[in-house]
Amino acid sequence: MNRQNLVVRGLSLKSTFAVLLVLLLSAAGASQAEQFGVQVAAGVGDHHVRTLDLGVVWDPNLTWWQIGDWHFALLGEAHVAWWHTNEGNVHDNIGEIGVTPVIRFIRSSGSVRPFIEVGAGVRLLTSPRISSDFTLGTAFQFAEMAGVGLQFGAREQYVAGYRFQHVSNGGIKEPNPGINFSQLYLQYHF
Repeated sequence: MNRQNLVVRGLSLKSTFAVLLVLLLSAAGASQAEQFGVQVAAGVGDHHVRTLDLGVVWDPNLTWWQIGDWHFALLGEAHVAWWHTNEGNVHDNIGEIGVTPVIRFIRSSGSVRPFIEVGAGVRLLTSPRISSDFTLGTAFQFAEMAGVGLQFGAREQYVAGYRFQHVSNGGIKEPNPGINFSQLYLQYHF
């Protein structure tokens, strides 16, 4: 792929990031306040890749399977992220956009509500190649995560947590080494 195509592809992806973020933030303002939130996450991954993630969280208030004082809840997340590494001799910076449905097993009441969560979603990267000897094969990726956290605050508006995330193309194309991230995140629900 020539340099001009890479520039056009990068600009198109940046435009898509911006449009998605504006639409999601607009939807958050137009909907009921308790159903949407924002997220910021930072993490480190394989090959010294650092990541910064901004997201919008949608809580449609879908809960099921009450077990004692705990229940399952379904959330939706949309992400825009930036990957950076000093080891990249092809791309030091990579953009990421994606969506993830999340299933959370959370305590139903209390001023501090612990939870565990899992999710699986899709991602689109600005480039699958980080260095001449490390590539993820395709720009399209799957992202699986598992985490723990706490929901707290007078209106239960704050969430803090840790996630382990694995990103790979699921064998669509070789090479498919995948990359693992450890992330800390904060959410604020309106």
